[in-house]
Amino acid sequence: MSRIFTNRAEAGRLLAEAVVAHAWPGRCVVLALPRGGVPVGAVVARALGAPLDLLLVRKIGAPWQPELAVAAVVDGTPPQLVVDETIRAGLGVERRWIDQRMLEEMREIERRRQTYLRGRAPVDIAGATAIVVDDGIATGTTVRAALRALRQRQPQRLVLAVPVAPEDTLAALKSEVDDIVCLQTPWPFHAIGQFYRDFHQVGDDEVLAELDALAPPAPSSPAPRSS
Repeated sequence: MSRIFTNRAEAGRLLAEAVVAHAWPGRCVVLALPRGGVPVGAVVARALGAPLDLLLVRKIGAPWQPELAVAAVVDGTPPQLVVDETIRAGLGVERRWIDQRMLEEMREIERRRQTYLRGRAPVDIAGATAIVVDDGIATGTTVRAALRALRQRQPQRLVLAVPVAPEDTLAALKSEVDDIVCLQTPWPFHAIGQFYRDFHQVGDDEVLAELDALAPPAPSSPAPRSS
């Protein structure tokens, strides 16, 4: 019987317990997919005492079924585009339509970078254990793009950690990562939201609040000398 999470905070707490139990050596960095993955990732980052960063990736949905990912694009130089050719061909989606949507989604990625990160440089993951967190996975197209882009930043270990996902999706993603932490793989699986009582759309203000709460303290100014 599948578990229904009260909300993303509870899912994050349970996921954090499972992640901490792995006790990977060395430095860890948590990278959350905004917006829904941020409340989950924030709990994991606190449990590990690790920095929290964002992985800016956007799904490109089918023209008549936007929730079904045909492709995904992730921020980078250059941007990384991953197309699910099976879904694209099955639905008859033209590549030029995907390329046009990619440009639109890159504009949204830029907006989110300016809104959330406010000029902050990405956390260095080279040589670290990079833990990618989302509130769940359905088809895996979006997270696959994110994982492939992260590999280019040379982490020592790449981990995917989610509260819920279909078993076949995780099997398809296994070659992209070094470890997978997933609390449950229920069947049938129709949508991530069916496994949450509260699955509200996370807003920009909630993302900013989580990032600000985990931001490293600003360096203090030296005390003035007494004369």
